[in-house]
Amino acid sequence: SINSTVAVITSDGRMIVGTLKDFDQTINSTLDESQEGVFSSSQGVEQAVLGLDIVRGDNVAVIGEIDEETDSALDLGNIPAEPLTYVAHTGKTTCIAQNLNLYRNQFF
Repeated sequence: SINSTVAVITSDGRMIVGTLKDFDQTINSTLDESQEGVFSSSQGVEQAVLGLDIVRGDNVAVIGEIDEETDSALDLGNIPAEPLTYVAHTGKTTCIAQNLNLYRNQFF
């Protein structure tokens, strides 16, 4: 919902977290106070500050609301994670690279 914290995973494997300010019928999304998670298998996840960001709807693979209590308990700076790879859209199914499952398993 508007003004909630969301995570957007793009089709090129970027993960952007920010406050959802606006979106339209094609999922073009405006995020405020956004940060991109930069993943590394040898060190923790770094946060690159983006500020106000517009994500084109055709680049959005997954978008979801963040549970802020759970998110604040994670120390991403000390959790190494493989970078996400591309996401392919095939018909009605979105196939996310296996790295997303590895990422999810480390946190949940």
